[in-house]
Amino acid sequence: MSVQVKEVINRRDLRRFILFPESLYKDNPYYTPPLFFGEFATLWRKANPASEFCDYALYLAYKDGRIAGRIAAIVNRLANSKWNHREVRFGWFDFIDDREVSAALISKASEFGRQRGMDSIVGPLGFTDFDPEGMLVEGFDRPSTMALRYNYPYYREHIEALGFAKDVDWLECRIFCRGNVPERMLRFSKIAAERSRVHVRKIDRRTLIKGKYSLKIFKLINLCYKDLYDFTILPDHMSEKYIGFYIHFVNPKYISLVENDKGELVAFGISMPSLARALQKCRGRILPFGWWHILRAMHGKGNDGIEMLLIGVHPDYRNTAINSLMFEDLYRKYVDDGFEWAETNATLETNFLCMRQWDEFSKECAKRRRAYKKPLK
Repeated sequence: MSVQVKEVINRRDLRRFILFPESLYKDNPYYTPPLFFGEFATLWRKANPASEFCDYALYLAYKDGRIAGRIAAIVNRLANSKWNHREVRFGWFDFIDDREVSAALISKASEFGRQRGMDSIVGPLGFTDFDPEGMLVEGFDRPSTMALRYNYPYYREHIEALGFAKDVDWLECRIFCRGNVPERMLRFSKIAAERSRVHVRKIDRRTLIKGKYSLKIFKLINLCYKDLYDFTILPDHMSEKYIGFYIHFVNPKYISLVENDKGELVAFGISMPSLARALQKCRGRILPFGWWHILRAMHGKGNDGIEMLLIGVHPDYRNTAINSLMFEDLYRKYVDDGFEWAETNATLETNFLCMRQWDEFSKECAKRRRAYKKPLK
């Protein structure tokens, strides 16, 4: 039977779209399901803040009467305008090991782009940089983090067979929390604090919310990341919808904020105990008892690792070593609380300045992700 691709048009279809990977990765020990309510809020048009600047459609592929794959086709008008290109993105791209299925899904996303005047297709990407990016091409024997996605090795074979070529790669590093803070880092952090007149801001949840740190971090993210690959600069009113999620969700203990002598935020590091095991246990659902697993994991119970979600340093303070001040603060907490490793979020392989900041630690490259691109003829 040939493949049929149908657009997601109602809540029932969306639920099927979100839950398809649950059957695809059943019993796979490395797949970490996302939080269901988070996926729904991201993909449901009425709840998705990116609907302000993105045109998109979600599709399900059926074969032999069963769901065999899914894909999102996205035109991000803000990113296309900023980077002066006409790209349609594909994301949430999952499929059984069947070339007919993957080809049909890409064909549908390409058609969506052509109808809107796009001249190339790129992905996997999300609506914004707060969504999962990249296809896993190395590190298939490692559990995925909450912020990123796992995929089977055959995905790469399918996408390359369809004529896609590498656009960029991201790396995820695993830092081992062993022993004391590196001596060289201690020297750098002391020098940075004195020369740049900066300090680590002690915070709790009340301070985070009352001090409107969601907006401060959001503004700094736009400033720090604006020149990175295909980054979307978002308007301030979206700060609570994006950063607010992290601020309310993470334990403030594992957030490090660096301010100057004027009280201005100049660097931040947001991390949290890994939720991978908790999400696997509850299959991404809060109810009926998923909240218990997640709450325990957030406080480091039954956990041996930390996920470093977001890190940024104000452009005016780069090459001043103030990141050493932030990492000293976080690393001490990781070691004191008995964590064995901390895994970075995906970092562009060409972002050498960011990659070098881990050189003081015992580390390994845990995973590699790739965005693929193809012209639309």
